[in-house]
Amino acid sequence: MLLILLFFFGNTIPPKKSVPVSENAPHVEKKIDTEKLLTHAKEKLTIRQLEKVTSLENSVKRGDVKNQQLAVYKQLASFWRDTIKLFEPFAFYTAQSAKLENSEKSLTFAAHLFLTNLKTEADPAMQNWLATNARDLFQQALKVNPSNDSSKIGLGACYIFGNISDNPMEGIAAIREVIQRNPDNLFGQMILGLGGVKSGQFDRAIERFQIVVDKEPDNLEAILNLAEAYDQKGDKANAVKWYSVVKEKVPNPEAQKELDTRIKALQ
Repeated sequence: MLLILLFFFGNTIPPKKSVPVSENAPHVEKKIDTEKLLTHAKEKLTIRQLEKVTSLENSVKRGDVKNQQLAVYKQLASFWRDTIKLFEPFAFYTAQSAKLENSEKSLTFAAHLFLTNLKTEADPAMQNWLATNARDLFQQALKVNPSNDSSKIGLGACYIFGNISDNPMEGIAAIREVIQRNPDNLFGQMILGLGGVKSGQFDRAIERFQIVVDKEPDNLEAILNLAEAYDQKGDKANAVKWYSVVKEKVPNPEAQKELDTRIKALQ
């Protein structure tokens, strides 16, 4: 449902076509400093909340420092998620906890937190921050389990969407290697589809999204991306067809209204 709202609320004009990405295009150099990001986040806290965060940060004593630090990171992640509901510090402390714990499960969970936000992030500097954090986590997870295809695909996605390399094709090649071995890896097909949209290769994107929809007819993310790809390609008939499918599967009246508006604009 969140995906539907992100795509449609306030979006009643045709989306702009993506500009193809050159293999040699320079990546964006703007970067976010994590310490400054955390400092800015603390400015949103009340005095009592700030005292709690500061107390947690200074609570690690001598002795079993690793387990103490792990517990603190988890408490800080929970605080930012549950009390403040702010993603960036929540994700950061979740990542710190995962790196210290060094289990495949915790590392991939944290990595996918960053990757999920990366796929819809528009600001280049934040893209870089999200992708850099996700990349580090996926790389550490692959040291624990080098055969995890999901982590390989996630790592490739960081290069496609994150402005962390001069050659975004580096990420595509890694994902294609997985897909060649296992065409039914729908996570990989989705990422390649999104990469196709990003580079303006809508026919290829449509092919990837269609593979996912054929395998998972109720996958709203894939159906919505398929409709968007047809829309950006300029194929109004198929865009209307797939937006209509989305509308049938979404129970939210406000989302249905937005879909109706888009469909009418295309007819």
